[in-house]
Amino acid sequence: MKINFLNLTSLLLFANLVTLTTGFGQTDSPKKYISPKTAGPIKIDGNLDERSWKKAPWTAQFVDIEGNKKPLPYQHTKAKMLWDDAYLYIAAVIEEEHIWAYQEKKDQIVYLENDFEVFIDPDGDGENYYELEVNAINNTFDLFLPKTYKKGGRAQLKWDIKDLKSAVSIEGTVNNAKDTDKRWTLEIAIPFASLTNEHVPAIIPANGSEWRINFSRVNWQHEVSEDGKYTRKRNVDTGKVLPEYNWVWSPQGIINMHYPEYWGYLQFVDPKEKKNK
Repeated sequence: MKINFLNLTSLLLFANLVTLTTGFGQTDSPKKYISPKTAGPIKIDGNLDERSWKKAPWTAQFVDIEGNKKPLPYQHTKAKMLWDDAYLYIAAVIEEEHIWAYQEKKDQIVYLENDFEVFIDPDGDGENYYELEVNAINNTFDLFLPKTYKKGGRAQLKWDIKDLKSAVSIEGTVNNAKDTDKRWTLEIAIPFASLTNEHVPAIIPANGSEWRINFSRVNWQHEVSEDGKYTRKRNVDTGKVLPEYNWVWSPQGIINMHYPEYWGYLQFVDPKEKKNK
């Protein structure tokens, strides 16, 4: 599929490009997550069986991007985070009765199918932020924005998260419309040193550092073609693709993820340092 830059920018701008309410490390909107530092190595394999993952708090289930204006999602999503001196770790469990994904080439427009998305603004100034999208077959699409679209920003699509690690485990079968699936689990390791370019230095967090972050899950209504392939559902009268659902951690209030000022907060905490004080 070929998409020219102007069309892509338009898609990104208008795309409906995630929610903590109870428990440790959670507050009301804008949401805040207190991420503990890892107690040991994390293997990126899609299986959250390390002791650090088991101790890290889950977010509450995601909500609609517009918040209370819309009903709660009919499929659940939750996430959690960890960190060490080199990486930000993100895990997400995405319940999905029909797991499908066909885009397998790096930097295809992943959100044109179901996906999970990460938005990060390390210094919280609403500019120079990063976006990562991952689908159920672990294909990725990443980009850098020097400023928001509403301020004339243009997505830098050639930028990549260097040394990114990601893995997916699936309870079900991908691209099989004849059965019902349960969920897919995504595990990501983003090197802090990779969140940079020639004009923006990397920011390495320490105990107490705070970033702006948000997560989005794009979920399309689907139909199945005669050859058994999933496709985005279309209006029978107009032929247009039906709008997607956007389920997020910290609700934006509007159908647009590119308002960093509405994102949630991520605070980095090292339990060992707290004990030593």
